[in-house]
Amino acid sequence: MPKKVLITGGAGFIGSHIVDKLFENIYSIVILDNFSSGSRGNLKYIDNIKLYNIDIEKADLDEIFKIEKPDYVIHLAAQTSVNYSITNSYFDADVNIMATIKLLDICEKYKIKKFITASSAAVYGNPKYLPIDEKHPTKPMSPYGLSKLTMEKYIQLSSIPYIIFRFSNAYGPRQKSSKESGVVAIFDKVMRENAPISIYGDGAQIRDFIYVKDIANICLKALKSDVKNEIINFSTNKGITINELFIEMSKIYNYKQSPNYLPERKGDIKDSVLLNKKAVEFFGDIEFTDIKSGLKQLRGCVCI
Repeated sequence: MPKKVLITGGAGFIGSHIVDKLFENIYSIVILDNFSSGSRGNLKYIDNIKLYNIDIEKADLDEIFKIEKPDYVIHLAAQTSVNYSITNSYFDADVNIMATIKLLDICEKYKIKKFITASSAAVYGNPKYLPIDEKHPTKPMSPYGLSKLTMEKYIQLSSIPYIIFRFSNAYGPRQKSSKESGVVAIFDKVMRENAPISIYGDGAQIRDFIYVKDIANICLKALKSDVKNEIINFSTNKGITINELFIEMSKIYNYKQSPNYLPERKGDIKDSVLLNKKAVEFFGDIEFTDIKSGLKQLRGCVCI
């Protein structure tokens, strides 16, 4: 009998890639998603998956868990925009904190074997040193970062075996290209349309980018492993400035326009590169997609 994994936000950008990977490795999958950012079009194996169109904070989770009896939970449903959290902090806290608490209570009741979730580099705030390891002080600069950190604390207080991944900046196919999405998705859309591009700040800010299929691979490894009760950074451990990213993508997309620089945004971290040493120690041989290869793969796809 295949092990059953319940995935919140499973129709979203990251979630749908994890669903693909788990289905291909013979897991039974249940998705909870309200489709606020996810899409049925993201789900390659939709006919073989149990799908609930619900809001976690409103739905009767007890009834769903009673019916489905999942072995594991991967919790990805979240409010993910730093800017939106600044002007909508109550909603941000409701989705990222209160819904997680509700989910944790149900997971404890039904004795879930492992709870895996996505946190964020935003919990660290502006770094005191680079690359950032898991012992770095946490000082969020936005309600989003604070809500993710608070979520982590509630998970640690629970009795459920857990792995909390602090992901760096995810990119790849299926990432929405709205103004609130990641910079790679925004550049991808604008360059495909040959439209003007804006960069917030001077473009010298450093980020590390992790390809979404690498995230799917590490979540599969986490399910199979004996690792539990750990907070783990996951990144390539390689930084690139936004200006360098723009230049690299311009070459790949044959984009000729110059960027328009705008004032930096409130809550944005200046530099962020996560140390991935702990992930490598726990999960062994991990294949990381370098940024140039990932961008070329993205260029060859059509993002939803």
